[in-house]
Amino acid sequence: MYLSNIKLWNFKKFGSNSAINLEKPNLDLNFTKGLNVIIGENDSGKTAIIDAIKLVLKTHSYEYIRIDDKDFYNNANRFRIELTFDDLTPNEAKNFTELLGWNGTGENVKPFLKLNYDVKRQADKILPVDIKAGIDEDGYLLTAEAKEYLKITYLKPLRDAGNELVAKRNSRLSQILLGDEAFKGKENDNELLQIFSGLKNKLEEFFNENDGVGQPKVGKQIKDKIDGYIKGFYGNNYETEFGATSNDIKSILEKLTLSLKGEINPGLGTLNRLFMAAELLHLNKSNWSGLRLGLVEELEAHLHPQAQMQVIEALQKLDTIQLILTTHSPNLVSKVKLENLIICNNKNAFPMGETYTKLDKNNYKFLEKFLDTTKANLFFAKGVILVEGWAEEILLPSIAKAIGINLTEKGVSVVNIGHTGFDHYAKIYLRQTEPNMKIPVAVITDSDIREYEKNGNDFVKRDANIVQQEIQTALTTINKKSENNVQYFLAPNWTLEYSLFKSTSLTAVFQNAAKAIHSGTDWEKDFELALAKKLINKGLKKTEIAYSIANALDEDLTKEIQEISISKHESDTINYLIRAIEHAAGN
Repeated sequence: MYLSNIKLWNFKKFGSNSAINLEKPNLDLNFTKGLNVIIGENDSGKTAIIDAIKLVLKTHSYEYIRIDDKDFYNNANRFRIELTFDDLTPNEAKNFTELLGWNGTGENVKPFLKLNYDVKRQADKILPVDIKAGIDEDGYLLTAEAKEYLKITYLKPLRDAGNELVAKRNSRLSQILLGDEAFKGKENDNELLQIFSGLKNKLEEFFNENDGVGQPKVGKQIKDKIDGYIKGFYGNNYETEFGATSNDIKSILEKLTLSLKGEINPGLGTLNRLFMAAELLHLNKSNWSGLRLGLVEELEAHLHPQAQMQVIEALQKLDTIQLILTTHSPNLVSKVKLENLIICNNKNAFPMGETYTKLDKNNYKFLEKFLDTTKANLFFAKGVILVEGWAEEILLPSIAKAIGINLTEKGVSVVNIGHTGFDHYAKIYLRQTEPNMKIPVAVITDSDIREYEKNGNDFVKRDANIVQQEIQTALTTINKKSENNVQYFLAPNWTLEYSLFKSTSLTAVFQNAAKAIHSGTDWEKDFELALAKKLINKGLKKTEIAYSIANALDEDLTKEIQEISISKHESDTINYLIRAIEHAAGN
């Protein structure tokens, strides 16, 4: 069985000011059977989803989980959580026989389990409530035994892995081992009991033994000294007795620690991986007919990037355990299959599986190979600008600042995909059905309509009317790709560099940069022709020119009287860049 769906009404970030309508949950989110990785910007609702699951199902560890006023959205007096479980085997279904619903008909009928947790408060007092199960709105109370089958494993964000693995009362390690078939049900008949029983006898001998000539050994010397005081305190008929503490299986397991062999004074990263490995043992125990669900917040805690990638690759191979993780790490996300991701945004959550997005199988295959760490930061942004090269990536933040928009403050990521295959990335944000994603995505691309052409050894300017017609055709084609929050912005003049040259705002800055970087080129005779030649022959140092222009713009902003003024007028050929920046920034 696995958790297939969660619905939330007025729980934490997911709510509205209107009365609860059970037909319209504030969050309706499906999970996959195996790995689910929830991502998104800060305060987007990742932890709220984890908290809702934890609040209903509780955990295997001895932690106190209770309802808090902060669990209610805004000033609401009621919240509701519904969890649905699918793919129950007969052995699992028998634990909930009278509570199951059924999907399908005939031989294809399959059971499902639905829980609800409907909490109300009156006069700031939270009313007592319990978990219910059943297919109708109210359901029936779950038995204590049924609840045990639904408990989960939970690893909190700032987990103290070292403290969980050392010997102490009720240590998490002892709880995990007690739940394993090697110990469960064998509390009075286990090899460890025999080992510790032998240890108890050895301890007693140590503190009572004499050597071969009747002199007390070290242990008995200590005991005799203590006994001297005891006789004075109580009388000559009294003496002490050393013995091992309780030797029941629970006490024995509480004396165990777990460490990495050969690792002296392991760091937090090692301890964190040991802790996760121990928890996975618990989730993978044999002869268990209950839920195998683990929640891990901020998987990357205390792990360096390479370790993060090793861990996530290992977790993706597990097929008998369901895991729901949260992360802020682009390193992790770059290694996760896209269909395992869930993006939180604008009080909603969006699974990235192929039944939800407009990505096709080829898109998924491409992204699995090319969605590296540098591009994965797009999943954590409030806005995204997709560009095809280094020049745009370098230049856009400086142009944005020049028009009063700080992309960093706005949470906008400029993502250089290194080619023109924008559809692979843009379709991530397009949904097959509502609700649609609200993250604004701007795609900046060149028209690639040449204004010059090579004729033998000559470079000839093309007919202006034909060029304009081709540009209009390109604009029409590219504009058709714009949809909902994803908008395309086309360079109207050949390339970025040609548009900068034609720009009334930046032509002087561009020409100065080109002349300085290509100092051996004769620019004075006909700058436009010289630029066209370099573009056609792919000889223009675009990255260096962009860097020079960006520096000029940044330095200009520090001056009391600015010399560079960027026009937002539609006639300026860099207007497409400005519109893209404003769209991604939500302006």
